[in-house]
Amino acid sequence: MSERPAQSQAYPGRTEDMTPEPRDEMRDYAGGGLLDGARALITGGDSGIGRAVSVALAKEGADVALTYLSEDADARHTAKLVEQEGRRCVTFGGDLAEERHCREVVAHAARDLGGLDVLVLHHGTQEPVQDLREIDDAQLRRTFDVNVLSLFWLVQSALDHLGEGSSIVVTGSINGLRGNKTLIDYAATKAAAMNLVQSLAQNLMDKGIRVNCVAPGPVWTPLIPSTMPPEKVETFGQQAPMGRAADPDEIAPSYVFFASNRLSSYYTGQTLVPAGGEIHPG
Repeated sequence: MSERPAQSQAYPGRTEDMTPEPRDEMRDYAGGGLLDGARALITGGDSGIGRAVSVALAKEGADVALTYLSEDADARHTAKLVEQEGRRCVTFGGDLAEERHCREVVAHAARDLGGLDVLVLHHGTQEPVQDLREIDDAQLRRTFDVNVLSLFWLVQSALDHLGEGSSIVVTGSINGLRGNKTLIDYAATKAAAMNLVQSLAQNLMDKGIRVNCVAPGPVWTPLIPSTMPPEKVETFGQQAPMGRAADPDEIAPSYVFFASNRLSSYYTGQTLVPAGGEIHPG
């Protein structure tokens, strides 16, 4: 019996239209002051994993700036959750496929929060295909602009604000480790992003900036019903050894781990793979 019915919605998707709604508010998470006074920019922070990370970092004491594409209601709800923890939250809508927007988001987040200590690069896009020839130039370029080029623009701009003890966390994917027969361009971009983490970790080590990656397996987020066929949504995640997709609340603690110097000061260039038991070397 499937955990969810077949369903679809317009991209980029809305949490309230999902059945069932994912657990993404970290309601049973108790912070321990791991990020007291930190200032975090979280891209794609409005819903799904991004929402859970935003709330978790707020519960640990961080003020939050989050970006989103066009999901105003989701962004407002996440901001409310952050503010309920007594932390500040500012939101920025717009398309991170555009270099100018990437650089403006960083500048405005640093201005509004008074600086930056944590950069979580979580945004992304995907569009499954059955035949490689379905991937036209427009799709290919957009997937790489959003998932790869934006990372360069965001990190380049953030380096004006990050310093000794800062942390960058990039969202990879299990698909970046082993490919995916229908998410071909997406998997390629995630492999590129995960390799970029290793290069940045080496490049920024002398500056005292740690760079790490979280590469989740299947997670129930708005991206799934807004990009996958309804029949695939119905069985989504059942291929994992645990037989189910994760909820965002189960993934967010990995980001807390990498964001916190108290927990991960000796980690850089590393990848955590919360993938329901799927094992990959390295």
